[in-house]
Amino acid sequence: MSEATTEQRRGWMGVLARAGAKGILPRLEGAPPLPPHSRLRGPEIGLTMLRGRAGGDGAPFNLGEMTVTRCAVRLEDGRVGHAYLAGRDMRGAELAAVLDAALQDPERRPGLMRAVVDPLAAEQAAAREASARKAAATRVRFLTMANMR
Repeated sequence: MSEATTEQRRGWMGVLARAGAKGILPRLEGAPPLPPHSRLRGPEIGLTMLRGRAGGDGAPFNLGEMTVTRCAVRLEDGRVGHAYLAGRDMRGAELAAVLDAALQDPERRPGLMRAVVDPLAAEQAAAREASARKAAATRVRFLTMANMR
């Protein structure tokens, strides 16, 4: 197996960022052991400014601030992992950063993908689908508006 592409890495980083420690920890019980690591940065909690655009493509404006937790780690083999999570999940940020670094290793990747990332991605997809079904069930169709067009 070769080095991970940017798209693959973006995919697993997104899954891990949405999962947090509560999602990752149970999956690690059946996974290959995580390698030793040293912290390069954090985990530390801070704020980031959320930006919006009027009408989706208009002038940008500051919507507000959001709490984020970030972490960067280095494995003994020199691979570096990064994580940014919404909220104040310091353990989740460190776990996600270690997993990011470990998943860059072609030998570790298949086992970690099978045990951690793929099940989390499936859970997240099922949750999105359930939310979409719930929203669709409450959809209101205004017949008079449809007939006027």
